[in-house]
Amino acid sequence: MNNQNDPQTILPGKLGNPNLSIETDPRTDPRIAAAFKMAAAIPSPEAPDATRASIKTAIEYTKTFEDTAAIRHSIMEDAMPNYDNVINTIETIKGVDGNDITLYVHTPTDTTKPGPCIVHTHGGGMVLMTAADPGFVRWRNDLASAGLRVIGVEFRNGGGKLGNHPFPAGLNDCATAVNWVDENRERLGISSIVISGESGGGNLAIATTLKAKKEGWLAQINGVYACCPYISGAYFNPPPALASLIENDGYAIDCNQMALLVRVYDPEGEHPTNPLAWPYHCPIEELQGLPPHVISVNELDPLRDEGLAFYRKLIAAGVPAIARTVHGTSHAGDLSFPDIAPDLYHETLGSLCRFANSLNNS
Repeated sequence: MNNQNDPQTILPGKLGNPNLSIETDPRTDPRIAAAFKMAAAIPSPEAPDATRASIKTAIEYTKTFEDTAAIRHSIMEDAMPNYDNVINTIETIKGVDGNDITLYVHTPTDTTKPGPCIVHTHGGGMVLMTAADPGFVRWRNDLASAGLRVIGVEFRNGGGKLGNHPFPAGLNDCATAVNWVDENRERLGISSIVISGESGGGNLAIATTLKAKKEGWLAQINGVYACCPYISGAYFNPPPALASLIENDGYAIDCNQMALLVRVYDPEGEHPTNPLAWPYHCPIEELQGLPPHVISVNELDPLRDEGLAFYRKLIAAGVPAIARTVHGTSHAGDLSFPDIAPDLYHETLGSLCRFANSLNNS
């Protein structure tokens, strides 16, 4: 029998102590714990009960969330480095519904031959945030500064100021963007395409690839790099197989909040196990033949286990795949603190660059 007072046998996180937080969990990188303590000075809106909230209330929450996040944007903008070695341009293309899609193009200045391109699908649960938010702009500029072409997709969101466009609107925009990049490889100096995103953007990176296979244009995509992918939709009643949803619940993000965003993305609840909406549910046989993947997760993220479960499905399907776990970090913690934990930030940035370059040279 386990001794509950023995540190070697106590279950991790809230599985062992429901009173823990990202600030007090002993596994948290001290720099990140301190950052969360400082961030507490800027109050975040409390998500309404996802089981009772109306769709209207859920959408209103996404707008309030964005308004609060905008307070932090000025801090991020003040910390933005100068990128003299990156050229930033904007392209506007037409989506399948006649909508405009803005593409943010980041090109290294010192390129003399075609190279790999990252098509970046930003985080926000497919319903929040924008590609123009400073954290995402910095990430793309840092990738371009490291020698990659990078294109950020301003897809339609399920909610927030770019809503209300539920599934599959944003996915369709991402697919349109990848097709446009492929058609313009020569003009843009692109030799290979990797789709990459974090959280909801990780969902869209994977789902776009599944859509490409289903529709017959998979050859356009050379690889997928998904960070902390938000891919199960199983947040109303977390299944035992995804223990991290309980272990790390409330560490930066929580199940109630994510369940609320699920309702915004799929208001009628018609797609709970549709792999294009929630790739976690994709049968192994439908993953066969996909290009190489990297699934990067965070140790203290509620979403950790769904990312690792998807990685295991990829391996079972014969897809070349690598999984990496960034220890001591919360959801997207390796991407969120470039000045507080620069070693973690640059290690993930370097991992993505190495992956893209390896596919370009293969």
